[in-house]
Amino acid sequence: MAAILDYLGYFLGGYFALTVALYMLSLVVPKAAFVARTLASYISMLYATMFGVIVSILLRLVGQSQIAQWATGRCFKYLMVLTTGITFEVEDPKGHMKKVRPAVFIGNHQTELDVLMLGCIFPKYCSVTAKASLRKTPFLGWFMSLSDSIFIDRQNSKDARQAMSGAANEIRQKRQSVYMFPEGTRSYAKDPMLLPFKKGAFHLAVQAQVPIVPVVVPNYSHILWIKGMVFKAGTVPCKVLDPIPTIGLTAADVDQLTNTTRELMLKELIELTERVQGRKIESVPDKYEGNGVAKTTGAEMKIAA
Repeated sequence: MAAILDYLGYFLGGYFALTVALYMLSLVVPKAAFVARTLASYISMLYATMFGVIVSILLRLVGQSQIAQWATGRCFKYLMVLTTGITFEVEDPKGHMKKVRPAVFIGNHQTELDVLMLGCIFPKYCSVTAKASLRKTPFLGWFMSLSDSIFIDRQNSKDARQAMSGAANEIRQKRQSVYMFPEGTRSYAKDPMLLPFKKGAFHLAVQAQVPIVPVVVPNYSHILWIKGMVFKAGTVPCKVLDPIPTIGLTAADVDQLTNTTRELMLKELIELTERVQGRKIESVPDKYEGNGVAKTTGAEMKIAA
């Protein structure tokens, strides 16, 4: 055991020294900052997930597991400020994140840095959805299991349907909110854009009869742009829009609900990006044809049935 701790100490010491050296090198070679902040982000996430496992166990023992993801997110937020100088600032003048519960919160998905965005904005009594394969991931998977995350097996439509149904039940019975990314994957775009929306989040909100609360983050390629090896310190705002009610809606209304919500978020995305980056957005890159709504397949088709 002592030998293992020694090796771990050497590893962490070397990791820290390498990160500091790269930060210093970035004063001469700017792209070194990309590697330095990447390393700092990974170690910050590792510490936050270990903290998350411990705090999830403790909170579960006292019957407060629903706030575990909020507590862990805040831990990650402060670690990232210290190690990378990056944070997200929540613009929520009407206090929707605190007042609206339960709800299905949705946001645009850009890069891995959105994990930090969740850490900054995540409300209490809310959980994320995740791929079932993450359940077996050390620390992160353990934390997500202990903190009542909703796992969806996208390769098994029956399990996915049951997971979504379980999420709806938790929303109604436990007043448990859920945060989802309707694009389904990261865009990695240099300019503001939204990928087509999948309809799972909207079916879930309609099924649970709870409001949808859109959260819009401006394009932050000036902070992180992986293809250009750009990774800088800075603050990115994220704006909470007014809740969209779903009471009385049915599966037949989901297409229109998805379209309307995406258009609202895209408009806000452009305006926020113009303000943050200080430039006029002449056009929105869109290599996808159609109305921006992904076709329903697999589990989502079963949810709609």
